[in-house]
Amino acid sequence: MAVKMQQVLRWKQEQRPIAVLTAWDVISGNLADQAGADLILVGDSLAMVALGYDTTLPLTLEEMIHHGRAVRRGVRNALLVMDLPFMSYQASVADALRSAGRALKEAEVQAVKVEGGYPVMADTIHALVQAGIPVMGHVGLTPQSVNVVGGFRRQGTSPESAERILQEAIAIERAGAFAIVLEHIPPTLAQTITAKLTIPTIGIGAGPDCDGQVLVTADVLGLSDWHPPFAKSYADLRQVGIAAAKQFCEEVRSRQFPTA
Repeated sequence: MAVKMQQVLRWKQEQRPIAVLTAWDVISGNLADQAGADLILVGDSLAMVALGYDTTLPLTLEEMIHHGRAVRRGVRNALLVMDLPFMSYQASVADALRSAGRALKEAEVQAVKVEGGYPVMADTIHALVQAGIPVMGHVGLTPQSVNVVGGFRRQGTSPESAERILQEAIAIERAGAFAIVLEHIPPTLAQTITAKLTIPTIGIGAGPDCDGQVLVTADVLGLSDWHPPFAKSYADLRQVGIAAAKQFCEEVRSRQFPTA
């Protein structure tokens, strides 16, 4: 049975942890769906995982929609959410409405995710929700702001920055978001935010007390040659794949493949 938005909100009330994975094509989408992920995020992390960029910043809306459509063809059960990429929603509410509308119409996702907090982003989230577009928020380490925050460093480590992130999360909930990602912040801050909000918090590098957890599927499968310190690899498919491809090459050169 397909996951519904109301179900995600109810899981927080029931204290039932929410499992979230990312996807970037039909294979990764179907894999995450078959594994039982509650939410699947077409994350702009695909800029690095699938396209080889150093950051998420070069990714375009056209590329996100292209990948989102591919993921959609592999997903039947999970709630499907898509990141809006850098500068597809920050300049104006009108830009955000157009970009999010295209995501729902063309990629057929059920919600979009935007980075950043109040006051500007809260107004944007409110406008999107009023237009009938479900929104997931994202605070803490926001990769689209990597040049402002000085790299992929943990955020909220000072009392002032922790209070700012808390107030951003509260503003995002008030604006109408149905959930919020908390990335790379101290566990104590994530615990405080989770206790204050009525919408689910999805942690990544934010400790064990969030309502759910998300990881990049390439990290989970061990496909990447590098992953952040808060990620966990449950397999080493990179080495398995290299070994399999190497065996194929050797069998071709030795004429063992194909057989008669």
